[in-house]
Parts: sequence; structure tokens; C-alpha cells
Amino acid sequence: MDKNTAEKLYEAFYMKVFSYVMTLTRDQNDAMEITQETFFRAISSEFRGESESFTWLCAIAKNLFIDEKRRHAKFEDAALEEQPDTQKSFEKSLMDADTSIRIHRILHAMEEPYKEVFQLRIFGELSFKEISSIFGKTETWARVTYHRARMMIKERMDEQ
Repeated sequence: MDKNTAEKLYEAFYMKVFSYVMTLTRDQNDAMEITQETFFRAISSEFRGESESFTWLCAIAKNLFIDEKRRHAKFEDAALEEQPDTQKSFEKSLMDADTSIRIHRILHAMEEPYKEVFQLRIFGELSFKEISSIFGKTETWARVTYHRARMMIKERMDEQ
């Protein structure tokens, strides 16, 4: 795309594309970044004329938004996987005999699947992937179930 065409495209559609991206992101900084990347990609590629210019730009923006969401989701999953440090102090409390007995009593009364997921993770030392395959669920389900079980145990221990 030549410089003159690129400038006209930018001037004509920048605010419309920015407004569209704002409806997706609801964050001004993210919207500005995605909008800039949209125009960069548009200028770097060839417009085939199969749709209106604005529609084409919005499709690029939407794809960039989806890519960003995926990247952010992967980062969150990695962050959840890296949480064993906070878990270590909780697991260390399992070593204390009195605490261990209290936790086992709480576990005995806990409903499924929280009880089993917690036991597989802590005592069976299984990964979330392995736990999810046992239940035929997703890894995210295994993580959420495990963390909910931990919270239940902590709450019940605080009540005692």
C-alpha cells in the first residue's frame, strides 16, 4: 500500500476502528495499542477489495483482540501453575501432626469432587493435567476445583 493511500485510510477510519476496539477491550490503552497494530498490519498487507475498508480493518482488529485474549489466558494459566510457592506453606502445615489430623477430618466430611481432587493433587502428587484426565474434564476445571477445595479447608480450619 502506498503512503498516500495509507494516510487516507488512517485519517478516514482511525476513530471508527478505535471506537470499535474500545467496545471489545473496554480499556483505552489496550484499544489504542490494538488500533495502532491494526493499521500497521493493514498498511503492511494488500487490501483485496473483497469487503469495505472499514469492515476489513475491523476484522483485523477483532483478530488482534482475540490473539491478545489468548495470549493473556495462557499467561494466566502459567501464573496459576507457578503458584506452588503459596501452596508450599499450606502443604508444610500438613506435616504438623495436629494440623494433619484436622485436615484429614475436614477432608473426610468434604463433598466430592473437591475431596478427591485435593487428595490427588496433594497426596498423590498428580499434575492438573493428570487429574483432569482422570475426571474427563479440562485442566482449568481441575485447577479451579483444587483451589476451591483449598479455600474450603482453610475456611473450615479457621472456624475451628
